Amino acid sequence: MPMKTRVFSMKHWRAAGFAVLAGAGLALAGCADDGQNVAVYVERPIDQIYNDAWAQIERENWLEAGRQFDEVERQHPYSVWSRRAVLMSAYCYYQGNRYAESIDAANRFIQLHPGNKDVPYAYYLKATSLYEQVGDVNRDQKKTDEALIALQDLIQRFPDTEYARDARLKVDLTRDHLAGKEMTIGRFYLRQGEYLSAINRFRTVVDKYQTTSHTAEALERLTESYMAMGIVKEAQTAAAVLGYNYPGTQWYMDAYTLLTAENVAPAENEESWISKAFRTVF
Repeated sequence: MPMKTRVFSMKHWRAAGFAVLAGAGLALAGCADDGQNVAVYVERPIDQIYNDAWAQIERENWLEAGRQFDEVERQHPYSVWSRRAVLMSAYCYYQGNRYAESIDAANRFIQLHPGNKDVPYAYYLKATSLYEQVGDVNRDQKKTDEALIALQDLIQRFPDTEYARDARLKVDLTRDHLAGKEMTIGRFYLRQGEYLSAINRFRTVVDKYQTTSHTAEALERLTESYMAMGIVKEAQTAAAVLGYNYPGTQWYMDAYTLLTAENVAPAENEESWISKAFRTVF
């Protein structure tokens, strides 16, 4: 799981138009319950709820702050404060590592206020909440795929924002993670002698994640797999493309040694899918 991202600070939010939230001069209030952690509905003035929410933020009680902003939306749904509270709720839940709640709140803001000037931030919170759920490469990568889609959506919709700039960095890391998953599975198949299944995984890296850090190894593993299957021309092409794009690497040295041990040398077949894949990107 990646290290938690520090999203744009509250100071940044105020500079972007959220100053009114902190400067409202609101009064403190708490949240009642029945002693069994079940919330009791207590209607309160909007300024009272806001003041309690901001007090919880100052104490970094993120979950309670998020709940208080939810109360603004629930008790005063048609006020101008409700719109702001939805996004503040998303921010607080993100800070409290309650990613599902953060995503839900961000989605509500996007659906209810698609033209609002702060909607790029809602997309950013959603994408970052998904990104921080990216797990180990040995686990299911559904969240990683969802994070990549959300990050790319943010970049496409708001390409010139600071959120998009941060998202581009996360996209690179997310794609590298997905490529790492394919490599893990491919290596397993290679060790088991299931060469066709291994080739399919390594091919995915070359086709879809060619700009990641795993591509050189994928080409070397393709050389191994094709040689093991007796498909010498594809092995030669994989090694040749590897040598051209990653000369001097240990992966190329390994591929070259493997081929020369069988009295063949790297030689590119320009009709191979490997050559065509690299012409498309480079």
